[in-house]
Amino acid sequence: MLLMEITRVALEAIRSHKLRSLLTMLGIVIGVAAVITMVALGEGAKRAIQEQIASLGTNVLTVRPGQLWFHGVRSGASAELTPEDAEAVLVGATAVVSVAPEMRSNLQVEFGRSNANLRVVGTTSNYAEINSYRIQVGRFFDEAEDAGRRRVVVLGGAAPSVLGTTAEQLVGQQMKIRNITFDVVGVLEEKGSVSWFNYDEQIFVPLETARFRLMGTDRLGSFNVVVADASSMSVAMAQIEETLRRQHRLRVGEDNDFWIQNRAELMGTQEETTRTFTFLLAGIAAVSLLVGGIGIMNIMLVSVTERTREIGVRKALGATRRAVLFQFLLEALVLCLAGGLLGIIVGVAGSKVLSSLAHWNTAVSTNAVMLAVVFSASVGLFFGIWPARRAAKMDPIVALRHE
Repeated sequence: MLLMEITRVALEAIRSHKLRSLLTMLGIVIGVAAVITMVALGEGAKRAIQEQIASLGTNVLTVRPGQLWFHGVRSGASAELTPEDAEAVLVGATAVVSVAPEMRSNLQVEFGRSNANLRVVGTTSNYAEINSYRIQVGRFFDEAEDAGRRRVVVLGGAAPSVLGTTAEQLVGQQMKIRNITFDVVGVLEEKGSVSWFNYDEQIFVPLETARFRLMGTDRLGSFNVVVADASSMSVAMAQIEETLRRQHRLRVGEDNDFWIQNRAELMGTQEETTRTFTFLLAGIAAVSLLVGGIGIMNIMLVSVTERTREIGVRKALGATRRAVLFQFLLEALVLCLAGGLLGIIVGVAGSKVLSSLAHWNTAVSTNAVMLAVVFSASVGLFFGIWPARRAAKMDPIVALRHE
């Protein structure tokens, strides 16, 4: 048989059993669609994490208080960081460009008839710049307002909606924090949440105002440190550690009562977690492809049995083993590839639907699409070999006698 004739016969066999062919492809369609959708979810989550952490600044270190230890036993109390510690780091660590201390507390916030319990952050005027925030409306408070303990407030991008209003309506108005009146001077653009916490629902007041008017404490929740460049991160961490150990009068051999978080390392950890999750989802979805392949093998075996007499006639008329083998392999391959292409369409459409309706981050990967096509073709070849060989080895005399 010529190649074109073999191809024509294989396609005609598929076309003559449309419903069976469609049902055979269904397992491949579902498998490929599931793989593409799951990988799109994982890739979308990975990119979202990268964007969110990058928006917070990758050349920024965060210093947090640690736990106190007594004779090797961790106590319930945590150590303290103070504004003096932040100032000492700025002066003593040469690789550090700027520092933005933070003290935080959840306080009752009122605007008009609306009220909410929001996280209030007392910080310095360089906080927005260090953390790559942009102003949506108004401005951020300045050094003079911080030094003068002025009652001014800047809201995160989602805070106005929590208070039942808009950014434009808030700026220039007054609101109450812990029953103390503050002037709203600005609203930041939204940046989105990281893990479970939404940074856009915070509100910001000058550090000295928070220290003396709202919270009445010197205790910092953390402070952010900007390093000159990414290559100086390890140097900066060593300098910060040395400075704070000296500030806290820690003896040689004592554990640090603080810890330093590198956002670049955090991004790497999050990416690794997301990658593992993506592989897990793709592996689960790939089981559907395996089931679809088994279904194709089953249908092809049934087809060989049904077409025993046809195979005998073809071999009696001169069809070689190779021609019969190629014909049945081609049928399995066409079914798998057609199912794979339909699965790609369904998978891409499914990821778009999840993105628009469920508001999940999805990103269809070209590599995932190519892998799905290759895998579906491989499934067709692998599970089509046994039925094809069975047909090719059939004795034409026995086949012609078959009823």
